[in-house]
Amino acid sequence: MMLSVIVPSFNAADTIAIQLEALANQQWNQPWEVIIADNGSTDETVAIAQKYSTKIPSLRIINASDNKGASHARNVGASVAKGEALAFCDADDEVAPGWVAAMGEALSKYDFVAGRTQHWKLNEPWLVKSYRVENGEGVAFDHPYLPTVGGNNIGIKRSLHEAVGGFDEAFLAIEDIDYCWIVQETGAKLHEVPDAIVNYRYRTTIIGGCRRSWSVGFYEPLLYIKHQPLGLPKLMSWKSWIRTALDFCLDVLRLKVRDKATLAGWLRTLAWRAGQIQGCLKYGYFPT
Repeated sequence: MMLSVIVPSFNAADTIAIQLEALANQQWNQPWEVIIADNGSTDETVAIAQKYSTKIPSLRIINASDNKGASHARNVGASVAKGEALAFCDADDEVAPGWVAAMGEALSKYDFVAGRTQHWKLNEPWLVKSYRVENGEGVAFDHPYLPTVGGNNIGIKRSLHEAVGGFDEAFLAIEDIDYCWIVQETGAKLHEVPDAIVNYRYRTTIIGGCRRSWSVGFYEPLLYIKHQPLGLPKLMSWKSWIRTALDFCLDVLRLKVRDKATLAGWLRTLAWRAGQIQGCLKYGYFPT
């Protein structure tokens, strides 16, 4: 079985060499390729990637700039892939040793898989503590609807990816949650691969983290509109918006917001709630 590793990229000149170096050092006893699906970078991302053509003989760099978003880049990469199985990782992370082999072996047994992420290597300690991910993350099997996982460490049989129509390009954030759900709504199960480790990189600034959290909140109403007819319970409440604001004020008064980590966490939460409100107005979704 051939494996196609698909890496969406956009202005990743500062990070993509780390990811490609990690991929260049991977070993597996089956054929595999790497596809960089560039989403219209205006920096040196493509030029840096081209330098790895000798280290990764199977490397291909394709133009995926005709529509914006990681969903589109992943879909374009999948459309030209030669493998029967697809593995997705991101240009700003770093796959750990053995990642390709772990994903490839798992996909020889299962149709839909995901690895685990670690956070200490590429992030400052305060940032890891802020997100409360000291022990890493894997598949969220405890979600009230269906398990979810990030799109930076996921693998799928190509036939299943094509059957669900790939990633929904209407989502410029949380497209990975939507993807996990549409795949599982076909009856496929999501299997965790503990040995498929990716070192994850967070946004390095508080503002960057808040922008990401806002995007998550903004697209949640669209996610609910799409999946509630299929069984997703109502998870958003207008009362939670008020409660979040009150809790923040109380924590400030109680001096619980006293360092960079707790401040960043609270600002991301407020940004997330603001995104939800704007998303509800945009998509005409009314929470309970």
